[in-house]
Amino acid sequence: MNLGELVSALNDFASLSLAESWDNVGLLVEPSPPHTVNTLFLTNDLTEEVMEEAVQKKADLILSYHPPIFTPLKRVTWKTWKERLVVQALEHRIGIYSPHTAYDAIPHGVNNWLTKGLGACTSVPLHPSTVPSYPAGGTHRVEFCTANTEHLDVVLSKIKDIQGISCLTTLPARVEGEEQTRVSLNCSQKALLGVVALLSQNSLLYHKTEILLLQKPLLPHTGMGRLCTLSEPVSLSDITERIKSHLKLPHIRLAVGMGKTLDSPVKKAALCAGSGSSVLKGMEADLYLTGEMSHHDVLDAVANGISVILCEHSNTERGFLSELRDMLAVHLQNKINIIVSEKDRDPLQVA
Repeated sequence: MNLGELVSALNDFASLSLAESWDNVGLLVEPSPPHTVNTLFLTNDLTEEVMEEAVQKKADLILSYHPPIFTPLKRVTWKTWKERLVVQALEHRIGIYSPHTAYDAIPHGVNNWLTKGLGACTSVPLHPSTVPSYPAGGTHRVEFCTANTEHLDVVLSKIKDIQGISCLTTLPARVEGEEQTRVSLNCSQKALLGVVALLSQNSLLYHKTEILLLQKPLLPHTGMGRLCTLSEPVSLSDITERIKSHLKLPHIRLAVGMGKTLDSPVKKAALCAGSGSSVLKGMEADLYLTGEMSHHDVLDAVANGISVILCEHSNTERGFLSELRDMLAVHLQNKINIIVSEKDRDPLQVA
């Protein structure tokens, strides 16, 4: 499969439009074309040790969940490890692709995998995603009525000259017993300024104008984090053991909520893979589950009676790679070899 076809298929598997605006996702390193991909190599973090493994296993494309290039590179030399990754990738004709928060948001992604550590439960996104564009063709809808058809023709002619106008319609309307024409249009934020400026030149039109802010429809089961409702309440100690088993960890970090004990029941859990402070903050739940949180965010949760389980950042993500391998094999119709890194691991260990 050539690189362009594979990247397109990966984008179909998880639209990059779902990624957070601050993220750096997609194809990050591209060897000169043509580039054929026979082996896709999956890793959570692309370290130099993992890159050496990818070279040994003759990978043609590395899918690194975390983007190895995040802040802009001003040069590509041998002096820093991230620059060396780019040099090695290009020298060995290996592409690098990162999906990161796009995989957090999708219904079959990282957070969905993490919910399985809780046992039987139902879940909904904590911060639902919306469709990438406004289906109505604009961010705002403008409506107004007038009985002066001659003046209306002039106004409509000027409105049509404004860039960013769509769905312009006119319909007969009866307002306070008078036959009038109702005008409705959709427009962009920038075009709205021009429309309002035009209508404000006629005080009668301006005072009869309604402006509505349009909302993007929500995508079902898609978004950041998950709020999970367990089928049956489980003690905090039992849920801790379930999570350790799911993540294959001998230890986790636990902060018990104020007024709670290890025997306290957990019915609702809010979770977010990776670093979950901003996603979990303010959510009502018995338990927060994530990789890492700041000290003060943990204190806030505990003070509100919410217990916190921290498993280290990438430990809440890495186990997803095995499921991802199987899903991508189906999605790509087994056209390429897909392998998971054996060297990829969390940098923090219990000493």
